[in-house]
Amino acid sequence: MGKENQSTTSDFTLMGLFGHTGPHLVLFALVTTTFATGLLANTVLLVLTWVDPRLRTPMYFLLGHLALLDLGFPLVTIPKMLADFLRGDSTISFAGCAAQMFLLMLLGVSEGVLLALMSYDRYVAVCHPLHYPVLMRRPVCLRIVVASWLSGALVASVQTSVILRFPFCASRALAHFICELPALLRLACAPGVAAYELALSVSGVLILLLPLALIAASYSLVLGAVLRMRTAQARRKALATCSSHAAVVGLFYGAAVFMYMVPSPYHHPHQDHAVALCYSLLTPSLNPLIYSLRNREVRAALAAATRRTGCRLRK
Repeated sequence: MGKENQSTTSDFTLMGLFGHTGPHLVLFALVTTTFATGLLANTVLLVLTWVDPRLRTPMYFLLGHLALLDLGFPLVTIPKMLADFLRGDSTISFAGCAAQMFLLMLLGVSEGVLLALMSYDRYVAVCHPLHYPVLMRRPVCLRIVVASWLSGALVASVQTSVILRFPFCASRALAHFICELPALLRLACAPGVAAYELALSVSGVLILLLPLALIAASYSLVLGAVLRMRTAQARRKALATCSSHAAVVGLFYGAAVFMYMVPSPYHHPHQDHAVALCYSLLTPSLNPLIYSLRNREVRAALAAATRRTGCRLRK
């Protein structure tokens, strides 16, 4: 009991991602630049979808909420990691670790569900354009957003409450730069850890593979419709858009499947670091570019907002 009580009050030590060698300093600069760029891009997109009347459509309503999730993901993980490196202290309290883990699962599951439902939006827009105003009415979009957030909150609440019941009798050093469930699970010393790890892998079928199957089905139908387009230029444009979407979705889901469904004996800290960077930093930074900032409507809205800001500054 003494060990168990101690395990719920002591701090954890994060391994961290950076050292003080030349390559690590380059990586630090690269992570910092990517973080700042993604933060700016998602903030701009979020503001534009709120203030520009041209972007008040179902697609941009969903993209605005994707930008909100992509703002949260790096903010939960990257600032502390960078601050830990600068001050030379990589400890995190038990409560802070629990909060970070909860928020990561909340945002991750919500984004996965939202990406799946957004693929349905693209399917309707391409394959049933005449029915799009009816099938993607404002109440439908609101239900999509609420469903994604509720899914994330439910999964995060259940998983966090379960993992925090385990005593942590081993080393307090997490072989990770963030408090993430698989890394924390490796420190637990209760008899039921193996069974819970198996249940976690099985639950990934519902949480990860089912939305991924919906995305694959939607984009397959979209691809079929694209290939039937009459002009080669329209086909090339649609194929470029679909392929970039598929690449980002594959990166996000592939990283999540590896982290949460592959058994721990097949994990290595360096692999986990790279995978976690994919969905906590890389995909949130790529999403606004792939989904929005290349669109003509968004570029026009950004140009108009820039002109208005310039006029106000001159006045």
